[in-house]
Amino acid sequence: MTGLPMVVPEPGLPTRVTIYEVGPRDGLQNEKSVVPTEVKAAFVKRLIAAGLPVVEATSFVHPQWVPQLADAADLMTGLTAELGDLARRLPVLVPNQRGLDRAVELGLRHVAVFASATETFASRNLNRTLESQFEMFEPTVAAALAAGMDVRGYVSMCFGDPWEGAVPVEQVVTVGKRLLDLGVGQLSLGDTIGVATAGHVKALVAAFADAGVGCERLALHFHDTYGQALTNVHAGLQAGITTYDASAGGLGGCPYAKSATGNLATEDLVWFLTGLGIEHGVDLDAVVGASVWMAEQLGRPSPSAVVRALASTGS
Repeated sequence: MTGLPMVVPEPGLPTRVTIYEVGPRDGLQNEKSVVPTEVKAAFVKRLIAAGLPVVEATSFVHPQWVPQLADAADLMTGLTAELGDLARRLPVLVPNQRGLDRAVELGLRHVAVFASATETFASRNLNRTLESQFEMFEPTVAAALAAGMDVRGYVSMCFGDPWEGAVPVEQVVTVGKRLLDLGVGQLSLGDTIGVATAGHVKALVAAFADAGVGCERLALHFHDTYGQALTNVHAGLQAGITTYDASAGGLGGCPYAKSATGNLATEDLVWFLTGLGIEHGVDLDAVVGASVWMAEQLGRPSPSAVVRALASTGS
């Protein structure tokens, strides 16, 4: 729709935001059926073409735990053969040293590790305690840094846990600081089950600031379970955060937390940022097209409100 959304900047917000696209990994890992490798590759290429500056492609996790991503090596091999250095810069998740070794063999340059802010989720997701998870991350992060890789750290259950309930802010900060001390470059704070609210977001960012962690080291990762994702992004912008994870079409959830519904949709985030006059570099029509195409491959409509609205108008 020409001229929409109308751009009305809000004073005091960042002028530019980085959208960290997680649809091909975090989105597709929760699918009941396995998506063909060639479809995943086409999805990644469509998202890159839409101008998304970062597209997380897959995870080198054991197929027993996430069978939907068992083709990680084949996917990255094919993308590298076609896209060359561009594919090597696509981030991938590596849960442990074995996963990292596979990424190194393929010449990949950006990896991520996945931690828990709570005891129960660490046990269910990593088969570790809250404390012993760092014994797994330490050699993996060290080896990645030695190989010249950039390392991102995800922390899940930062705003609430389905088994433990409320998660103390100081506990999240402690886990996050431990990852940063290991050498992680950026920390993505995850609202895994979508229970965050705006005040909670600001309080967590402020607590990290008090612990000496600036906004430039943090990213926010919201789920829209209770319809609060964009409200929480607004709170994050007010707090100075400039990197936000999002998933094209709102795909995804968490295979280990059944109450976790879809991620914040990339299109919804782009529409929101555009209306605020915040630069993001993403072609909205192109990413909507990619999501509509993927929804057709999956055999169901996209949960993204913006995708539904624009697709229905033929934009």
